[in-house]
Amino acid sequence: MPIEITCFKAYDVRGQIPGQLNADIAYRIGNATAEFLKAEKVVIGRDIRLSSPEMADAIAKGLMQGGADVIDVGVGGTELVYFATEALGAHGGIMITASHNPADYNGMKFVREESKPISADTGLADIRRLAEKDERYEPREWGTRAEHDIWPAYVEKLLSYVDVSALKPYKVVVNAGNGGAGAVIDALEPHLPFEFVKIHHEPDGTFPNGVPNPLLPENRDVTIDAIREHGADFAIAWDGDYDRCFFFDEGGSFIEGYYIVGLLAISMLAKSPGEKIVYDPRLTWNTIAMVEDAGGIPIQSKGGHAFMKETMRREDAIYGGEMSAHHFFRDFAFSDSGMIPWLLVAEIMSRQGKPLSELVAERIAAYPASGEINRQIPDIERAFLAVRERYADDALEIDETDGMGFEFERWRFNLRPSNTEPVVRLNVESRGDPALMKRKTQEILALLDSL
Repeated sequence: MPIEITCFKAYDVRGQIPGQLNADIAYRIGNATAEFLKAEKVVIGRDIRLSSPEMADAIAKGLMQGGADVIDVGVGGTELVYFATEALGAHGGIMITASHNPADYNGMKFVREESKPISADTGLADIRRLAEKDERYEPREWGTRAEHDIWPAYVEKLLSYVDVSALKPYKVVVNAGNGGAGAVIDALEPHLPFEFVKIHHEPDGTFPNGVPNPLLPENRDVTIDAIREHGADFAIAWDGDYDRCFFFDEGGSFIEGYYIVGLLAISMLAKSPGEKIVYDPRLTWNTIAMVEDAGGIPIQSKGGHAFMKETMRREDAIYGGEMSAHHFFRDFAFSDSGMIPWLLVAEIMSRQGKPLSELVAERIAAYPASGEINRQIPDIERAFLAVRERYADDALEIDETDGMGFEFERWRFNLRPSNTEPVVRLNVESRGDPALMKRKTQEILALLDSL
């Protein structure tokens, strides 16, 4: 029966179980994906949520009825499916995950051949339309389903990004948030000289310690406490499907993702000089300066993983980074990884002999930033008109790659709308003047609040 499926978003599928997403809808989506891709071979993987096995079985059934052979890589993170889709030469991949959403949610992320993302304007809307019609695509005999252990090749790929012999024996706090990252740490551990302090390590789809979202300040305390208790050199925390990683220095300070982008850029340029580096428009000056100083070529892209990956492929960029803690690598199917970044940061610390706090302190001082601030605005169009009227005449440059960016001699800001809610997101930075940055941040917020 034709139905309306409401769990499709701009870049993925996410919905509450079972009202918005259930086995029947998952089956329809699997079958529709097989029809859309005309795929002969599709990788599936799943996160640790309690509903994920049922979702995986339903998706696999739909794919198989559509004539696709299903390669099941089992439980892991989103990047495991990205890696496997390219490495195994599959025609597509589906990861069953709801990342950092509550335990009663699930979802899916989709790629086509070579792990190219499928979003609303590149096929996801077509998959939704086919799933809603539910005409049961069955072009030939059913496909098969087989498990495949991609982990040895995956671990080897992660380790290929660093010189393991150069790594120092750091003590590292790792907070998997009871998501999928713990299994990767366990697989990497025999190959690395680190002493790991593991917290919320075991996968548990009930999320007994809260939803795995390190961006929430209340979720950071347990990581900070562990750093101080164990005298760790740094810490990493992940979301549920570990496609994002978040850093803490040896003192327990949370490090904004913006400054990690610059660190990773110079790390990649040290290995491959003169390459292109892609960044998003929210906060830019530090990244541009570090890339140019290291002899690289900075390339701006609209934010969001589909846009970042498209720009990276077009420019053949070696690395791309967003301040939201998504980090993309050319030799990892142009896909984002939450594991490669912390290995590279550990390598930088080892080679330079500096703690993480020292590596970022100079950059924070050179380009202090507000971090992303959200404001609920009932009339977003009016808000943007008011901001433009207030700042356009004095701006040296206005950039509309993603929202609006206004650049002045000593400071700049970016304001962009949310895709899903009546919210605007503000980022402000300055050239070495934290007081100016804070003053301008409050000035813009006051303008927004007045609306």
